[in-house]
Amino acid sequence: MTSTLITGIGLLSTQSEIDDVRDAAVVLDGDRIAWVGIGNDAPAADDRVDVGGRAVIPGFVDSHAHLVFGGERSAEFAARMSGQPYSAGGIRSTVAATRAASDDELRQNVHRLTRELINSGSTTFEIKSGYGLTTQDESRALRIAREFTPETTYLGAHVVAPEYADDPTGYVDLVTGEMLDACAPHARWVDVFCDRGAFDADQARAILRAGMSAGLAPRVHANQLQHGPGVQVAVEMGAASADHCTHVDDGDIAALADSGTVATLLPGAEFSTRSPYPDARRLIDAGVTIALATDCNPGSSFTTSLPFCIAVAVRDMHMTPTEALTAATVGGAKALRRNDVGSIKVGARADLVVLDAPDPIHLAYRPGVDIIHQVWRAGAPVRRAADER
Repeated sequence: MTSTLITGIGLLSTQSEIDDVRDAAVVLDGDRIAWVGIGNDAPAADDRVDVGGRAVIPGFVDSHAHLVFGGERSAEFAARMSGQPYSAGGIRSTVAATRAASDDELRQNVHRLTRELINSGSTTFEIKSGYGLTTQDESRALRIAREFTPETTYLGAHVVAPEYADDPTGYVDLVTGEMLDACAPHARWVDVFCDRGAFDADQARAILRAGMSAGLAPRVHANQLQHGPGVQVAVEMGAASADHCTHVDDGDIAALADSGTVATLLPGAEFSTRSPYPDARRLIDAGVTIALATDCNPGSSFTTSLPFCIAVAVRDMHMTPTEALTAATVGGAKALRRNDVGSIKVGARADLVVLDAPDPIHLAYRPGVDIIHQVWRAGAPVRRAADER
């Protein structure tokens, strides 16, 4: 097993118990971090890489993404920019395109999007189903997703399938029965969209209970379109995360603060739909654990860039640069209940992002500029600077 000393780190933001180390170095041993500290104290290693005084941060952890789909919805985006309001109903157009796509077409699209994620610094990412809404299409979506990540989520309960528009109870029975049986072997998580136009609290509880009985851990799309029971259902069911949290009241915030449920905020969705942003400042000040994720999907947040989401969170959600970086690394790891990613510490997976900047503040300070110099994933360079390729 080859060890690599990464030296010449101007600022190392570990997002762990050792934070913001200057003149730092890291030793990678295979796919793990073996040593972290001051550069002059670094032990010997087989290989040496000097990053020339650049800042190094943990690989981002994108805990919410919908990457298995067919088609695109640019016309819907243009309509929204002309004043048409967003609703969950647009999901159904992607359902039709996804059902019509071949396995190879879906796989190629996921490959393209995961390369974008990795090149923008996301070294751990989750992928949901939810655009098939039949037993066959949901299970194939998860099989394809599992080729790219172990963090796969069964989201048969994205919206009611069009064939069941007049029989939502029948669709819940399908999601908790035959469809679940086919999908559970390919998933780690079960999710439900508990909001207007999707599933109510009782339906959400039934779907999560069924998934948990099948060995899947729960998470919830909650309170995106209006205030409702989604956050409370997430906390009640012990969900790893309540995602969106755009419309919350004092009771929701108190419940989150007193629980192990992470509030995953998805600013790309509000940016793309011209909706109000979540009140991150209020959540953080109450002690709620926050994650940031892309929510990459063709309808409401077609971005794979967590640096973009960090910039929006700092500018429009009143998070500090440090809070936003923490949410995109440690917060995302907590939303996936992982302690081996999201921070640079001994024993963690060797996921590093080298910024072409002296400080991570530049992620928000230089919005829209690609300042990712290198990406290391599980100890291997997966993106190098152009002059090093």
